[in-house]
Amino acid sequence: HNPANLVGVRAFMKNLPNTPMIGVFDTAFHQSMKEESYIYALPYEWYTKYGVRKYGFHGTSHRFINKTISEFMKRDDLKVISCHIGSGASLAAIDSGKVVDTSMGFTPTPGVVMGTRAGDFDVSILPYVMKKENKNIDEIMNDVNKKSGLLGISGISSDARDIAAAVEEGNERGILAYNIYTQKVANYIAMYNNLLDGADVICFTAGLGEMSRPFRKGIIEKISSLGVKLDSQRNEDVFGKFGKISTDDSKIPVYVVPTDEELMIALDTYDLIN
Repeated sequence: HNPANLVGVRAFMKNLPNTPMIGVFDTAFHQSMKEESYIYALPYEWYTKYGVRKYGFHGTSHRFINKTISEFMKRDDLKVISCHIGSGASLAAIDSGKVVDTSMGFTPTPGVVMGTRAGDFDVSILPYVMKKENKNIDEIMNDVNKKSGLLGISGISSDARDIAAAVEEGNERGILAYNIYTQKVANYIAMYNNLLDGADVICFTAGLGEMSRPFRKGIIEKISSLGVKLDSQRNEDVFGKFGKISTDDSKIPVYVVPTDEELMIALDTYDLIN
């Protein structure tokens, strides 16, 4: 994203030279992670020499979700699992406003399955397929980032709406993509619940989180061992708006919280220039 963003930055610097310029980074909120969360089990010198570590992304969104649900529940000590699941997807485990861990890493490629990104996988696959397909590193990384995920599995689309339709039609690869996606997100929720020693709330946001009833249903059904229960009627009623979708006796309440990254950027800009 940076080259495209810099075009805009340079245009504003040229045309509005005396206007304060503020950079708001998607990695900023995740800077509260401890070393055990952001250091990879790779040669430590890669971190000290080249900055190889987990940075995480969607931080502006995760921060907005945490702020919104904390204000709603009138608590500043909440343990939140924030699920930003859209074409790009990441989860964050947040304790009292600080990120404990997040699913994206050095780049936005790892973590859960996404629209066209692979998420976590065995990196040794890359040189193996490069030799088989006679591809260079740029070509293979393009495959991992733009031809994988829901699109790669299904062969249909990167759009969750198309996948949900394929599931209804009984398309085998569509069903496979749906099952893999929902399972990977559920796995991260379970892991982060353990990391937080029991979450207080789970929040869904972004395209799928706010508007895909079938994907929310599939994810919640796969974390029933945590005592999480979906209220089917609430799940149907909540579409693109704030609302609870779990039952009242669910061990962990689940909310849909529409994100507003633009508002967070505006607020940060206002605070910094003042």
